[in-house]
Amino acid sequence: MAEWNPWQEMHRLRHDLDHAFEQMGGRNGGRNGRTFPTAFLPGRAARAYPLVNVSEDADALYVTALAPGLDPAAVQVTVQDDRLTIAGEKPRVAAEIQPEAFHRSERAAGKFVRTITLPSDVEHDKVQADYTNGLLVVTLPKAEQAKPKQIAVSVGA
Repeated sequence: MAEWNPWQEMHRLRHDLDHAFEQMGGRNGGRNGRTFPTAFLPGRAARAYPLVNVSEDADALYVTALAPGLDPAAVQVTVQDDRLTIAGEKPRVAAEIQPEAFHRSERAAGKFVRTITLPSDVEHDKVQADYTNGLLVVTLPKAEQAKPKQIAVSVGA
């Protein structure tokens, strides 16, 4: 019969807690810029909002942000160095309805800031942002030095 070791239990508990923090976003900013998955909930840490997809082709990076219900004029998109920042405020749904009248309220509201580290250099003066049907699409043309170069292969004699 094995003896109970309180230190082994503490070590296992710490490992489980470390694993939980890593799954929820880590202690130092989270993986891929995400934090806890509880956006805008009172008394909880906010998750990264808006949710984004980052993709690229040979000429540009594309950041597509899921952000329904925003006023496009109130959204600030900035690029500095290798970071894209999307900031704004998501208004409360039906401002004239008092909070105590809701039976269920799952749509979050409040100020947000999301910063994404870009995987390559971009032309800051050519960045475009378009908002359609709840999607914010930011097109970031790649800098010339970041574009792939085709190298011709010569045949030896």
